[in-house]
Amino acid sequence: MDAARRSAVERSSHTAFVRNNALCVWGGRQAVAGEDVPLPSGEIWLCDLDSGTWEQKEIIGEAPPELSGFCGSLVHDTLYIFGGCDPFGYTNQMFSVDLTEQPYSWTKVAEAKGTTPSPRSIHSCWVHRHRIIYFGGYGCKTMGEVQNAPPTSFVLDDMSWAMIGNALFRCWGWNNEVNVFDTHTAAWSTPETRGPAPTPRGCHASAIQGNKGYISGGVETAFLDLFCLDLETWTWTRVDVSQSCAPLGRSMFTITPAAEHTLFVYGGLGVDGNTLNDAWQFNTLRRKWTRIKHPHKDKPRVCHTACLGSDGDVVVFGGSSNMDILQDSVAVLRAPSQHHCSDVIMFQTQPYSLLRLCEDFIGRNSELFVQQLNRLPSKMIKKIIKRGAFFS
Repeated sequence: MDAARRSAVERSSHTAFVRNNALCVWGGRQAVAGEDVPLPSGEIWLCDLDSGTWEQKEIIGEAPPELSGFCGSLVHDTLYIFGGCDPFGYTNQMFSVDLTEQPYSWTKVAEAKGTTPSPRSIHSCWVHRHRIIYFGGYGCKTMGEVQNAPPTSFVLDDMSWAMIGNALFRCWGWNNEVNVFDTHTAAWSTPETRGPAPTPRGCHASAIQGNKGYISGGVETAFLDLFCLDLETWTWTRVDVSQSCAPLGRSMFTITPAAEHTLFVYGGLGVDGNTLNDAWQFNTLRRKWTRIKHPHKDKPRVCHTACLGSDGDVVVFGGSSNMDILQDSVAVLRAPSQHHCSDVIMFQTQPYSLLRLCEDFIGRNSELFVQQLNRLPSKMIKKIIKRGAFFS
């Protein structure tokens, strides 16, 4: 199929990031014969955000197993994948791929120094300088690990008789741990934090601004909570705001740093059980939520990704447009989704520059400027051609 007509496979619970003005998408799940199945580990999709065209790239090497609930992060052009669930259960393995060298090739990050965090999924992370800082998630620990952990750091969900090495008990539950992986030294560490930490949770959202990491959602609260961790002093602060203007509590949503003091929230699964399509901005200086009007009311999303593009655009990709929750007398379960998405949604969060406005106007009306285009510099001609392809 022609590259301009190809598109990344619809998916949810993937990872995505913007690199060189291309949206890069890896992993996730899609619906096949009524079942949610993981997508292949040996491919990555790149979307040129100027033209909207997709390209698939192969990744060779020691690829991660089929995963769900993993955490992906880009550090200086290297993609790291940590944790998640593979076909055998929860994992704490890490894999990386250098995106500056082609062909792309996976490497398993083995023999890292320090103590590797326990197996987990639906956690999140911040990238701060050359470190990846992981928070929370749901996973399994031995009884000894639970007993040695701080009393408020792990909420037990279930327990079984099982052998992990010499340990007899295995415990499942949520945590609020902070674990740091230094990509320069390939070493794990666990900083000692202070202040009121978030309760243990998973399916939350995280964002970073400067030296401050933010955690929000993923717990059953009427309104969206917000916590801040100073990544220099390791001090937690609960961000108190008026509940009269706060978003509905939710999980499986996105929070994106859209400007110097602005966080952008979109979608998620509300505590009312609905897949949401609302957008909000939080000013970290004024500590105030503002609901944002947008043209995508027909595109509710859950388990999607959101990245900061050029000119303050928030780029949302994939996810599910409708999540079904099944409940019986024993458990509450997430049903396989038949509503995975493959479209890219743009949210404008600030006024465009005059140059951007001109590029978009000419791209939308390129037939009016055929003779004038040849007079422009070659670099600008290429950009206008891409914008024309995007709007067509």
